[in-house]
Amino acid sequence: MKAAIMRGYGAPSVLEYGEVPTPKPGPGQVLVRVLAAGVNRLDHYIREGSLTQGLALPHILGSDAAGVVESLGTGASRFKVGDRVIPMPGYPLNPQDARFEPLSAAPSYAIRGIAEWGTYAEFLVVPEQWLVADATGLSPSEVATLPMALVAGVRAVKVVGNVAAGEYVLVHAGASGTGSTNIQIAKALGARVAATVRTQDKADFVRGLGAELVVSLSDDDFVPKVREWTSNKGVDAVIDNLGGEVLSRSLETLRPLGRLVSMGMVMGMEATIQIRPLFFGQHQIRGSMMGGVDDLEWGLQMVKEGKIKPALDKVYQLQEAAAAHEYIAAGRARGNVVLVP
Repeated sequence: MKAAIMRGYGAPSVLEYGEVPTPKPGPGQVLVRVLAAGVNRLDHYIREGSLTQGLALPHILGSDAAGVVESLGTGASRFKVGDRVIPMPGYPLNPQDARFEPLSAAPSYAIRGIAEWGTYAEFLVVPEQWLVADATGLSPSEVATLPMALVAGVRAVKVVGNVAAGEYVLVHAGASGTGSTNIQIAKALGARVAATVRTQDKADFVRGLGAELVVSLSDDDFVPKVREWTSNKGVDAVIDNLGGEVLSRSLETLRPLGRLVSMGMVMGMEATIQIRPLFFGQHQIRGSMMGGVDDLEWGLQMVKEGKIKPALDKVYQLQEAAAAHEYIAAGRARGNVVLVP
């Protein structure tokens, strides 16, 4: 099969288009033909070596995919050949760990494209337990933008953040794949949303997703603007996928008893926190990584109801994976980027 093959760590040019053996499904597994593969910023960090340099090379990146069942391994019976399916972007490699809640707390939990070869290929093998039926009616490219963002976003916003109707919520990096989904999840839950963007040219895109207030991180201090938006009461929740100084400042936007959900570290892996306002404000800082099948299915139901729409920015051919990574790394994406075989 054809694949975008990572042969080393470094610049996007380490991704080469070539031939690798087509995998075969084992017992309880399904061979999925990839119709479209999502490109996440996580893939960029893995490729450049900033997260790990311990992967066995050559390697195939990618966590997100929309596909169709090509063949079934012995005992696999939940799907039939030709069914449209969506693989979970992460799951426990040990079947006995499926009982963990959240699923990402399982000792053997792994995001696809790290411990196993990922979705930047024509085919992949997935245990049938970690496949979800694709009943969205969307194109494969649109569907491929959803899994990682929905699983992580529903967990962070709905489950860990406990966002409810009528609450004020600040979502960071609103034009990113994750941020654009988080805005829509919060809106689907009935919340009022403010969002930050890295550059002002993305503001209209984010307003189109439902954000009432959009603040550029490069031009403005978001704290006073967000507090003014809430009549100086503060937001009920912050969904932060940036980390660093942004996390530190975000605490200043919270109302008493407000929640900050940390789900990323794009702008730094360290943050300095002032204890006094945290203590007297009784603020809560909660970490969130990935969710489970229930989270993905809830998100897909919102997609079917039209409450969450795919934010598909750009589609590249599989052989253009390096160019797609350059686009992501430059911070030019407004939504999600996809590869098609």
